[in-house]
Amino acid sequence: MTQGALPDVVVIGAGIVGAACAHELAAHGLSVQVVDRAGIGTGTTAAGMGHLVVMDDTPAEFALSAWSRQLWLALAPRLLAKHAFVRCGTVWAAADEEEMAAARVRQHALQVQGIACSMLDAAQLHEAEPALREGLAGGMIVPDDAVVYAPSAAAWLLAQPVAGRIEMRADAQAVAIERHGVRLADGTTVAAGAVLVANGLDATALLAGLPLVPKKGHLLITDRYPGLVRHQILELGYIKSAHQSSGTSVAFNVQPRPTGQLLIGSSRQFDTTDPAVEPAVLARMLRRASQFMPGLPALNALRAWTGFRPATQDGLPLIGPALPGSSSHRSTWLAVGHEGLGVTTALGTARLIAAQMLGQAAPIDAAPYLPARLGSLDNESAPHG
Repeated sequence: MTQGALPDVVVIGAGIVGAACAHELAAHGLSVQVVDRAGIGTGTTAAGMGHLVVMDDTPAEFALSAWSRQLWLALAPRLLAKHAFVRCGTVWAAADEEEMAAARVRQHALQVQGIACSMLDAAQLHEAEPALREGLAGGMIVPDDAVVYAPSAAAWLLAQPVAGRIEMRADAQAVAIERHGVRLADGTTVAAGAVLVANGLDATALLAGLPLVPKKGHLLITDRYPGLVRHQILELGYIKSAHQSSGTSVAFNVQPRPTGQLLIGSSRQFDTTDPAVEPAVLARMLRRASQFMPGLPALNALRAWTGFRPATQDGLPLIGPALPGSSSHRSTWLAVGHEGLGVTTALGTARLIAAQMLGQAAPIDAAPYLPARLGSLDNESAPHG
């Protein structure tokens, strides 16, 4: 892009998904301008855990998360210490024989599809994570899962030298998508050949009727306890909690950070957009966690916060052209609705967006994620994620 020329694409949102998309488009030689109302990685990206995990509730969820995790693993050698990438693996803890049976089914399914994973009996689980309570039935380990500090990774992606050009504009809130570009809160318009909406739940203010719902979550971080937890640990019941479509649910999820701190989750709530930490929900979440880690109540908690996962009706993100008539700009694209897998699937999402915008083939089928599927969804079906 020459000085003063219009960008090929304006990306709304500088979270990990928007940053990854901007990077990928610019890597293909496009000029990209990124606008965000706050700054890089300051929204949902900053509020999340930054896990990079393979999930397989549906074939489409597996295809995108497995491929995107592989892209992260390939990118990892280029990342710096400040990005806090750690290939810590995920241990799925089974409380009883019923959950062990479910773990065996899942382990077999993942292994058949080429994902490294193995079962742990009770003794092996205790050896892997001595801080877990006695009496758990066992579990499953996925050694190639990882964690990353997503806000820092987003900034890195936007700063990388690429064939095209990326211009970042912070404090630039998009308030409308118009025929020729994006109107900002200061009254100016960023004209561009295409508009990519990647600002999570805020996208609903730009595209009327976009079916995204918020799932509120709580997280807590502790003081430094190096070596206390070695892997990201989740209870098998986490999947059930993640798929709950109403009410409030909690599940045990603890993640070791490179600093030695522990990040503890998780909760899911519907029908609220109040960002306040709710002591009752936080207490319930920590009680659940202490059922798996009896020593947890003795740890020193530093801070708790909340965030909102943008969820779709069928649990899959919206990646592709916006529905006809939903936007004034004829070339409007979506990369939203990733729920709790935004960091995991950011790089794969970016590849899918670039492939579609440039008319190229992608390694996985883009059809399950196209916004066009919204027209055929059963309005009564429950969201999950």
